[in-house]
Amino acid sequence: MANVKKRNVSISNDEFWYEDLDVASGEMTELVAANGDIDTSEPLSMFEMYGKVFICNGTNKKVADFTNIKLTTDDLGANPPDFQTVLIGGTSEAAMVVDYITSLDDDAACILYGRRTTVATFVDTETVEGKDNDGNDISFVLTANEVMPPHWYDWTPFGNDDTYGEMPDQVYLGCNWGGSAMISGDRDYPHQWYKARQGNPWDWNYVSNDAASPIAGGNSKQAGQIGDVVKAVIPYDKDYFIFGCANSLYYCVGNPSQGGSILVLDATSGILSKDSWCFDRQGDLYILTTSGLLKIPRGFGGIVNLTEETYPDFIKDLAYNYDSHTLCMGFDRKQNGIKIAKTTTASGVNDCWWFSIQVNGLFYDVYPEEAAPHCFFDYESHDPDFSGLLSGCHDGYIRIDDDDATDDDIGGETDELIDSYVTFGPLPLSEGNSEGKIGSIVGVTTGGLSGGTRADSNNVTFKVWTGASADEVVEKLKANSTPEIGGIISAPGRGRGGYNRKSVRGMYGGIRVGNDTLSQTWGLEKLIIEGKKTGRAK
Repeated sequence: MANVKKRNVSISNDEFWYEDLDVASGEMTELVAANGDIDTSEPLSMFEMYGKVFICNGTNKKVADFTNIKLTTDDLGANPPDFQTVLIGGTSEAAMVVDYITSLDDDAACILYGRRTTVATFVDTETVEGKDNDGNDISFVLTANEVMPPHWYDWTPFGNDDTYGEMPDQVYLGCNWGGSAMISGDRDYPHQWYKARQGNPWDWNYVSNDAASPIAGGNSKQAGQIGDVVKAVIPYDKDYFIFGCANSLYYCVGNPSQGGSILVLDATSGILSKDSWCFDRQGDLYILTTSGLLKIPRGFGGIVNLTEETYPDFIKDLAYNYDSHTLCMGFDRKQNGIKIAKTTTASGVNDCWWFSIQVNGLFYDVYPEEAAPHCFFDYESHDPDFSGLLSGCHDGYIRIDDDDATDDDIGGETDELIDSYVTFGPLPLSEGNSEGKIGSIVGVTTGGLSGGTRADSNNVTFKVWTGASADEVVEKLKANSTPEIGGIISAPGRGRGGYNRKSVRGMYGGIRVGNDTLSQTWGLEKLIIEGKKTGRAK
């Protein structure tokens, strides 16, 4: 059985960090060779394939390699090795399967990366031999001992040679689709996309003609360039691949190297950002678009607009601006819902939303500026303590939700209180042109049993507003202005302080309950409102 290691990697502030499992789960170490080799002020995508992380950052096309060893030579000899060539050390008898080399030039210096298949290791000054695909003898002398991973190097065609085709000068989008590297996002050719050979991310020779061959969109008769600006690449499953575009959604059905076709998925909805999509545990795909939050059920079912009726102004209210915001989505499997985060790039000011899959509803949320999410990643760690939906935050930290925490972490030893609340309303207090009166409010908070297993709630604050119209109450709830009445619901359970006899009149009412005290938490089981009709409105 293969020895599998799963690790978290993160890019922030032009630096690449990885989870160093040789130290401890959750311990992050910088890959120093990458420092300054990435520009995080520019869009960036990365994806894992074959034990390596491939990075698309404009002209910075990079590889972080956690699988291969590295060999170096000053003279490669007359016959360079091919992809998957087996090399043997003449002294050590170590064996390696070649994955990538930096040069195909005869008698040139070269760095070789590959998977060692023996316990024995390659050593300095030994002669390494093998045979290429045409049976030619390979022979060169090492100038150093082998180097263990991780490694950092440029992502180019094999040998950095046009024998294996060419990659676009700039790439901002990338993903793994069925073992093939799929890339797009060239600003000079925004409608174009490219697929490397299946199983070989170094082969971009688009003139090949077989089932696994590389392909560029413009070189395919059926699967051509996309008829819109590509903004996101989404590997749906082995049969479908989605291109999220500025004003529409397209998809590729079938293998584009063997007659696959590009078809229109939605001609009226454009994806908002490269990261505004995610899958849930059932395999349903969610995409945040110019027309709302869309759901594509597992099996490539028909599109469902989840906000078209319940919140038709959601996209307008979101007010996403590509030039000043990041926008990302992530599925939280523990809570069975989707986080949507719009964060101001410069300041960390954010507007976030929680979509509950259970109730099909959106709930507004705000994070401290330091903890504002710029990206999400659903990580299944070897250590359950580090599993879950990770948030890449504005201050460079990686955070995860903690159900036991009562405050938000904002770095170091500093915490910030959570202002958590729920609003009810607008509620009609009477009928026709009559006013009603709220006579009492009874709150039953969670906990209260001595020795019980449920956490006890802290006290809960309530505020009540009334008005002559529903809209008036909504405005007061949103503004959190001075309430008509307010008070404290004592906790836990149904205590003596949970009964509040404070009356207020109006045609409509609204109530806000919550807690904004440091190191406190709250829960409400029931809110009982007693009222009656009072007379004609004045």
